Amino acid sequence: MQTQTAIFHIRRHSSRRIFTMLAVALLLATSPLFGQQTYVTRFDTYAGYTFLRSPQVNLFENGFHYQFGVRPATWYSLGFDYSIAAGDLTITPDLLTTKLQTGLGGQLQYLIANHVIPANYKLSVTAHSRTQTATVGPQLAYRHFSKITLFFRPTAGLIFEEATPKSGDAFVNSIVKGLVPSGKKNDRTWFYGVGGGVDFLFTNHLGLRVQADIVRDHLFDDLLMNSRWTSRFSIGPCFNFGKNIAKGHPIQASAASIVR
Repeated sequence: MQTQTAIFHIRRHSSRRIFTMLAVALLLATSPLFGQQTYVTRFDTYAGYTFLRSPQVNLFENGFHYQFGVRPATWYSLGFDYSIAAGDLTITPDLLTTKLQTGLGGQLQYLIANHVIPANYKLSVTAHSRTQTATVGPQLAYRHFSKITLFFRPTAGLIFEEATPKSGDAFVNSIVKGLVPSGKKNDRTWFYGVGGGVDFLFTNHLGLRVQADIVRDHLFDDLLMNSRWTSRFSIGPCFNFGKNIAKGHPIQASAASIVR
């Protein structure tokens, strides 16, 4: 119990730190001391730490996040986004399809009636999960401030998940064997949502990126009744390279047109 409580606090504080950094960035962006950017490279790349969280299935995963982008103009880019993370999730009967819930309910009642399991028995299955996401699409940028770039993106792509149930008591093991005979279950599906964040620019070519996405997906729809929200938070260095495309381009006017 103490271990679970500690993990909960770590997850909660991690989320708070990310949101705090984003809030600080927005506050800094209101300062008149920041002038518009005059140097914007054609390309950018990012690699950093990420964590994925899906409360509905008690999922928390740590992992790696990579991005690469090309900027046709100063105010938007087109790019590729990939992340991979691993952790644990927990499935309880109320998350399953109606058909599965009905079947499990009958088995539980039979075992309780025959004193095989106690009347207060709570069924749950824990699994180790590995999740990958891949996205290709646009991103809008606001560059009015010389040391801060704010960005926003629609998010749509593919999510791949592999779940390996962990060993439990005899009843759990029998349920797992019936639902996942191979001992491992894979699925992939589309997801959609929104994302955004901020780049803190140390130089024209180096910065710190803090970002977040929230998406909707319905993995394992043959087992799970409902779709779920999944959030992803990332932090790490970003690198800008290539020629300066801001030269001769009014960034302030372009950015202002997006806001309008």
